[in-house]
Amino acid sequence: MLAGLVIVLLVTLVPTARNLARQNAEIDALRDKIVSQQQQLADLKAEEERWGDPAYVEQQARARLKFVKPGDRSYTVIDATAPKSPTPSVSVAAPRADASAPWYGQLWQSVQLADQPVASVTGR
Repeated sequence: MLAGLVIVLLVTLVPTARNLARQNAEIDALRDKIVSQQQQLADLKAEEERWGDPAYVEQQARARLKFVKPGDRSYTVIDATAPKSPTPSVSVAAPRADASAPWYGQLWQSVQLADQPVASVTGR
């Protein structure tokens, strides 16, 4: 009888203890998340205060957008150590559909032209 009572108590208490441990772990994870979000909020508030200062806004506009005041000169320094390789210039003339045709005719002509290789339509 005592063994049966112990088994019934174990069957009811083990899942409850497991749920309690899982919930405590979730609570700890949520507390860590709250702390990190509070830190992020403090950082954002500090940044908001910086953006309230006109000198900071002017400095950011100059740095990010390359704004200059009237009369100032702006210089952009290009990296001199970058390899100087010529950039190939390629110009390809794509064939065009007849502009005087109705829209559905232009659409069909563009479908036909898309199937042709470029070399065969260079005469257009």
